[in-house]
Amino acid sequence: MKYPIYKNPVFRADIEPKDGLTKVTASGLLSPVLGRAVSKEMSFFDNQKYIAELRGQTAGLLHAGYGRQYPNALIYSTWMPPVPSPAFKRMVAGRMKAAFGQYRPEQVTISITEECPNRCLHCALPNKNNHSKLTVDETKDAVDQAIEAGATNIIFDGGEPLGYVGLEELISYVDPEKAIACLFTSGAGLTEEKAVSLKKAGLYSISVSIDSPYEEKHDEMRGVSGIFKKAAEGIQNALKAGLLVNMYVVLAPHNVNDLEAVKRLAIETGVHELSFYEIVPTGRWLNQRDGILTAEQHNLFEKFVNECRSDPACPKIFSGPLVINEFGCMAGRHWLHITPEGNILPCSCVPIPYGCVKSGRHAVQNAWKKIRADPAYSKGKSCLMRDSGFREEYEDRFQ
Repeated sequence: MKYPIYKNPVFRADIEPKDGLTKVTASGLLSPVLGRAVSKEMSFFDNQKYIAELRGQTAGLLHAGYGRQYPNALIYSTWMPPVPSPAFKRMVAGRMKAAFGQYRPEQVTISITEECPNRCLHCALPNKNNHSKLTVDETKDAVDQAIEAGATNIIFDGGEPLGYVGLEELISYVDPEKAIACLFTSGAGLTEEKAVSLKKAGLYSISVSIDSPYEEKHDEMRGVSGIFKKAAEGIQNALKAGLLVNMYVVLAPHNVNDLEAVKRLAIETGVHELSFYEIVPTGRWLNQRDGILTAEQHNLFEKFVNECRSDPACPKIFSGPLVINEFGCMAGRHWLHITPEGNILPCSCVPIPYGCVKSGRHAVQNAWKKIRADPAYSKGKSCLMRDSGFREEYEDRFQ
């Protein structure tokens, strides 16, 4: 079965799952021209693992709000709407415009609270003990503004969002016709009851952060004893509740040699996706400029990803470092972040405010215009916070 990525009277691109991998095909009168123009975007979907084909079976994978209107859909990633769906169509329309230089914030993370039981060494949003949080109404306004600006993935995070009163109300507020509602958590508080409640509210996917496949190392990075067990239990509770579950790993020098053990953990737990992002010198890690991956470690990781693609047991992998190598830094190009104070940042790792979501109903769009007018976010480089030139130029503006 073919699943349409994009189609109009003169150009069409489809995903066709075959033998566990995807194949992307282009057709139509203008396919030779438009196919070349968006070849990089199409290659993102080509020869990759996917999570599932629904074929009318939405139970156990999607809330009814996402599945009832398009029961025959492909779940390509926990980070993307089903293919096809109205939200996916919006995402692709934005990607097509981006291919011609017209960017919009596709993924918007909203830190609804700074409160957190963990003290992670690499946290991008350290708890400043200000007890900062967005109210439910302020967060709903932020969601409206983000979607109006073009967002198709709304991610609620913190701090630890599971302790936020009103979380389910916020999840339910995200219109599945326009965007998916996702959650990023350490797993603290992800009980069986909470997982069921999140599913009923309409949560599309949940990402549980794992810093190491080894309990002692993970707890050490998190600054809290016993958090590894809570994360592992939370993953099982989320899977039992029928949520799409992503295991999120911050790749760093301390765990890059544990990749095979990470893969085993992902297989044993049964998560749908395994995502890697490279550690960023920001937040508590702001001055750790040497605590990032070497070229040799990058090569080791790339080899691991390629081997996982041919391993049937390995779940789908989202490789942040390789995606950034291919498409450039996403900050201020595809990503946007809103802090518990309402400040609007290019991403959660770039601590430079360009506006405040509380300043009015067009705050997000106005901030996006300022970001897009700044040439730093149009150079397509690797992570800006790992770029010494960017840090030297902008460091006096860091929050």
